[in-house]
Amino acid sequence: MNTDQPSHNTAPDDQDPSKPASPPDTKQTLRMMRDGAVVLWWRFFDWLAVVPWKTLLIISLLVLILGGPFGADDFIFLLIIASFIVKILAGGKRKAELTATQATERAETETLERMVLEARMEALQAQIEPHFLFNTLASIDQLIQTDPPRASKMQQSLIRYLRSAMPQMRAGNRPSLGQQADLSSAFLEIMAVRMEERLQTKITVPEGLKSAVFPSLMLQTLVENAIKHGLEPKAEGGRLEISAEIVDGLLAVHVLDTGMGFMPKGGGGVGLANIRERLKVLYNGRAELIISVPPEGGTLATIKVPYEVVPLHTDATQQPSPA
Repeated sequence: MNTDQPSHNTAPDDQDPSKPASPPDTKQTLRMMRDGAVVLWWRFFDWLAVVPWKTLLIISLLVLILGGPFGADDFIFLLIIASFIVKILAGGKRKAELTATQATERAETETLERMVLEARMEALQAQIEPHFLFNTLASIDQLIQTDPPRASKMQQSLIRYLRSAMPQMRAGNRPSLGQQADLSSAFLEIMAVRMEERLQTKITVPEGLKSAVFPSLMLQTLVENAIKHGLEPKAEGGRLEISAEIVDGLLAVHVLDTGMGFMPKGGGGVGLANIRERLKVLYNGRAELIISVPPEGGTLATIKVPYEVVPLHTDATQQPSPA
């Protein structure tokens, strides 16, 4: 009966009691103490970064007063001086972090604002295009009965307009000045059929600038304003010119008309305000819309934006196939 007893008593004695304590346990303890000290240090560092100077001074005085009876004035004084030095370093670190965070948040906000604004412009275009198309189709229908050659010419201009507009509606690519000029040219052809000899147009955009990046709809908005508020109300009509050049490293696009002249309180104010808002969001103060009155009368509208070329793989100036 007692023969099994020794086997149970020897089981816990697998380890030799004469062996010293395992060294890995001591190393692990030291490692844990070191890691804990590092964590405490960085917490202290972060606390110094955010604690107000006034609070730090009050705490330092209290520590000096309470530590006096223990005869550790020198040590406490050195600790306080070290804390002040760390506070300065931590404050610089904190300031750098805050600056980086604010810059990131600002960039994210500007990106969101740009996305929202462009979405609004796409929605606006979706509302404007059907209205323009219906009016043009109605004019074509009327001209078919009264003046078939003019109806055919307007129809051809409308087809060209749609061919220029469709790539923008599909989105994805950055709009180019060449694309915007083609769109405005097709629009002016339609208006020329409607206004006949009352409208003379001229577009002068150098070939080298057609690949420059230029925001969508801005040029057409200026052209529409020039006709609606400048040339159409004028009995004899007038001339409208579109041109582009590089001025002080910026791309300057001009729309000149010899119409009634600029009226700040006219209906075009909403369109111009929209252009200014878009330029502010898209270029962060590096672009502008300038309205002036030439010596000979009329209105000169100029949009200046940073000069940038559309990448070759997204060059929007290429005409889509008739299919």
